[in-house]
This record gives sequence, structure tokens and C-alpha cells, in this order.
Amino acid sequence: MKEWIILVIDEEPNDRLLMKRCFSTDYKVTAVSSGREALAYLETTEVDIILSNFSIKDMSGLDLFNQSRVTQPEAIRILVAEYQNIENASREIIESAVYQVIRKPWHPTALLLMVRRALESRELARRHRYLSRALKFSDSIWEKNENASTTMPKTNFEFDKLVFVSESMLQVCNLAQRGAVTDLPILIQGETGTGKELLARAIHAFSPRRNNLFLTQNCGAMPDEMLQSELFGHKRGSFTGAISDRLGLFTAADGGTVFLDEISDVSPTFQVSLLRFLQEGEVKPLGTDKTHKSNVRIIAASNRSLKDLVEQGKFRRDLYYRLRGFEVGLPPLRERIEDIPILAEHLAQRYAESIGRKIPGITLEVMRRLKAHHWSGNVRELENEMRRMVAPAENGEFLALKHLSEELVAVDVVNVQDEFSRQNKAILDGNGTLKEIVERMERQIVSQSLLRNKWNYTKTAKDLGLSRVGLANKIKRYNLEQSLTSAKSA
Repeated sequence: MKEWIILVIDEEPNDRLLMKRCFSTDYKVTAVSSGREALAYLETTEVDIILSNFSIKDMSGLDLFNQSRVTQPEAIRILVAEYQNIENASREIIESAVYQVIRKPWHPTALLLMVRRALESRELARRHRYLSRALKFSDSIWEKNENASTTMPKTNFEFDKLVFVSESMLQVCNLAQRGAVTDLPILIQGETGTGKELLARAIHAFSPRRNNLFLTQNCGAMPDEMLQSELFGHKRGSFTGAISDRLGLFTAADGGTVFLDEISDVSPTFQVSLLRFLQEGEVKPLGTDKTHKSNVRIIAASNRSLKDLVEQGKFRRDLYYRLRGFEVGLPPLRERIEDIPILAEHLAQRYAESIGRKIPGITLEVMRRLKAHHWSGNVRELENEMRRMVAPAENGEFLALKHLSEELVAVDVVNVQDEFSRQNKAILDGNGTLKEIVERMERQIVSQSLLRNKWNYTKTAKDLGLSRVGLANKIKRYNLEQSLTSAKSA
């Protein structure tokens, strides 16, 4: 529970004592008699309320408020003044960012109530500020599926907003879910468009921090000063253009999660700052020497191998080890072709609903081309394609070849299933010994698996339960590379 701190400045000892008695039950109170004492205290201690008399030793209360705005931008300023003081200095009171003016003689109950309401108002404003920033990502915000961690449908799986059917994605999400319940930093690596931010949001949604904020920052190609300001915050005047104080994401997301995308692009100088934050949890805004603690979980993502960058001397080894408390690798879409149909249907339906349209499904010819495409942009590219297809489609119309982009219409489709059925029938109807029939069947299974996996040896070997050497031996034994290449060229 946060301890609220009040600083009282008043020349009169009796008034100082009365104020301390008024607030000391609920708050930590420090009382001083001069502006010099007050400023010295404010240099070393972050306070919540500055309550000053209009006339104090060595300066006015308004001068004190103005000088404290740089070191204490978040403090609430309450002025105690005579009626004539208020009349003669109304403009100065406004310019000094005074929250409220209390006229003398004041009543302890009224003053205590004023302080309580002021603190409540500031807290509400703080939460509104943080949530407004988080809602910039509203398209990706969702409620946690309470059943997702215990019961999964048999037809497809869901990990929060991630939809899949492939075994490889199931393993990734199982690992991510185990990491979510810990408080360790998580490193997500994968090609652009594979869904790293969606996975990070899912991890946050299944973590003990789920009720606090999830904020994101893309670190790609940002100058150090700007990135420092975004994450650590800054004080007004700390650099050119800093016209007001800014809370950094590490402060705003205290108790929650910050997702740092494209972490591989940060400079060596910023890597030092991030390493210190991970080690100590200390936030030091630009333009100040004061630090404060922030309890934030870091989820970082990169589309390049951080391990390779470490070996090349482009990324700090100690920071790499700090970030990879849990390391999760997202496979590209071309290595999980079985996910394409369910993703295409899901994305098409989601976009159709957003524009008030109903799409009953996707034709087989379109689905074959979707599965045969390379998808260098991964799920993001697939999502863009589905949006383009849904946009011109009529209400209640199936997505067909006429809706598909020219690039995908031209994709060379190998009808694996039909070809498999025809050749399989020929194999079983053919003559020969049991060994010859089994070899023909094995040749067919290996060739179809190679075609299905775009000649990805690792994926094919895994599907068939073989080593890469074993797969290479079968390709050589059945002369598959030459025969399939010839068939394709024909």
C-alpha cells in the first residue's frame, strides 16, 4: 500500500502542529517553516501534496509552487491564504498550478476532506492517462478466455487470440503458458508477421499480472533519446522539445507488462540502460538524477536471432541472457501449412463481421492456392489478403478465385490429395511382391510429404519420424528429387 506524503510550509508553529495532527493519522507529514527548507526537502523526496501558506519565510507560497514544478510535477499544490491575498494574486495563483485555495480560518475536517478528494482525483487522472495510452492498441485487446487453459476444442486450438491446429504451434503455446505463470522475462523470436505481439498479449493475459496494464513499444530505428524518453520518461526542459514532463512506459505499467518489439535494433548505449533496469528495477527519467523503482515484466521480441548477434558482437551477451528467462520461437507460416485453412477462415469471418457482412466460407480452389503460397509476410500477409478478398465480396457469397489477388491466382498448385488418391489406387492395384508394393507405397508417402512441406527436409523428416540423414537416403533411393522436378517442369 502506497504511503502518501504531505509537505506543510507555515511560519506559525501552532498552525504547523495543528496540520500535523490533522493529517498524521492517515498520511506521512513533514512540516517546515521556510521556502528554503521546503525546496531542500523536495529535492530529495517525492511528495504527493504541497500545502503552503501564502506568506512564508524568504519567499511567497506561489514562488515556492513555481520552483517546485520541475522537481515535483505530479504533486498537488494547495494554498492557504487570506481573502485579500486571493483577490490581489488571482492570476499568479492560476499560473502556479494551484489545485485549490483554502481560506483562513480553516477547519481541520474541511482541510482533511479536501486532501482526500485531491488524492482520489489525481489517482483517477493517472489511471485514465495510462488506460488511454493502452487503448491505442484496442484492436488487439481482448478478454481472457477462462476455458482456454483447461479445455481446448478437438478441431482447433486457441491460446487467447492465437488460433491454430498444428502440433508445432501447440508446443509453442504450451511453453508460453508455462512461462506466463512465472515472473521471468520472456524472449520471443520469429519472422516478421508471425504474431509475436499477439503471443506476448496472450502471455500477459495468462499471467498473475493480467489485471494490470500491458503496454508496447517498437524499438526499431528509434534514436536513443526518444527511446529513453518513451520508456523511462523525462522532465520538462531535459532536451529540445521537452515542453512538459512525461511518464515513461516503465512507470506507467508498474505492476504490469511492457512488450519491447524489435529489441535487436537498440543501440549498445541503450542496451546498458535496459540491462540496469532488468537488474535493479530502477527508473531514472531524463533530466533528473533521482531514481524510483518500478515492478514491470519485460517481454522482448526480435525477428533476428539474438544469439547470432551476440556472436557477432552486436548485442550484449549479459543482456541476452537476462532477456531469455523463457525463450519462445514462433515458426513461420510456411512451416505450418495445416494452420492456413483455419486462420484464413478465422480472419475472413472476423473482418466480415467488422463491416457487417456474412461470408459462408472459402472455395477449395482458393484454399489450395493459400496453402501453396510461400507467405514471406506470414500471418500478417495472410490477414491482408483476406481483408482484400472480403472487401469486394457480396453478402452471403463464398470467397472464390475472382476475389483472390493476381499473385495468388498465379500460384502453381499441386493437388496433393487428388494425386495421392489416384497414385495410391494404382499402387494397390499393381502387380508385384509385398516388398515391392510396400516400397511403392513408401515412395508415394515420402514424395507427398516433401511436396506438402515445400521440400523442407527438417519438417518432412519430423512428420515421417525420420532423421534428416534417413530422409536423404530415401530421396536418393527412390530418385525423388529428379522425378518430382521433372513432373513439375512438365
